[in-house]
Amino acid sequence: MTTYRISQLAERSGVPATTLRFYEDAGLLPADRTPSGYRVYGEDAVERLAFISSAKLLGLALEEIRELLDVREDGVCASVRARMLPLVAGRIAETHGRIAELRAFLAHLAAVHADLSSPAPAGACGPGCGCTMTSPSPTAGPVPITLSPARSGPAAEVWRDTPVACRLGGAELGERTEQWQQLVGKAEQREEIDDGVRLSFPAGAELAGEVAALAAAEQGCCAFFDFRLHLTPTALRLEVRAPESAAGMLADLFAATA
Repeated sequence: MTTYRISQLAERSGVPATTLRFYEDAGLLPADRTPSGYRVYGEDAVERLAFISSAKLLGLALEEIRELLDVREDGVCASVRARMLPLVAGRIAETHGRIAELRAFLAHLAAVHADLSSPAPAGACGPGCGCTMTSPSPTAGPVPITLSPARSGPAAEVWRDTPVACRLGGAELGERTEQWQQLVGKAEQREEIDDGVRLSFPAGAELAGEVAALAAAEQGCCAFFDFRLHLTPTALRLEVRAPESAAGMLADLFAATA
């Protein structure tokens, strides 16, 4: 059985020895000790480090990586994938949220740039001169976020040709349906649109994150749905579309609640 000293493992994996010590302290990378007190790692440490590095690239926290490693110890890939799926869905939602913030900030910067490019008033700075702004204008237009792949450009309608199939079943499907129904119940308005439905919610970062996370999770099992989230300073709107053959599933998930 191949074993590595810490310097050898650092060279083999490309991970600095200081990081290996940190991983040990964090409970991510166990090490044995020689009678002289030197750290010794087994061959499995190389694969374990590759898994840790991969998880870090996904933006997972150390606590989440530690939990995944515990699941991985059972040797069942399906269990690891099942635990990773909601974690990755959560990162997708967070990323969409950051994208929305950056788009809103970009629109704000563009408005400020336009104001500053206009002729300056005579005299000193004052109210309305364009040099002082406290927050983005509440009348800014919506910030669209597409929560489904390949929905722009020449492939804008590719979702129509996506096979209608859902990987959930039984209790999982019932739980997902209940989650959507609870979310639909929070909508201030529900209206039918071409191929789908539009839900309007009160504005709020927490609710926007909830909508995005659930839409991202739904994409993981039902790729034929097309989700489009629009954010403004005063409102949140979700548009959901599906192929005609999935009209029944669309109605089950997004029907108006009593």
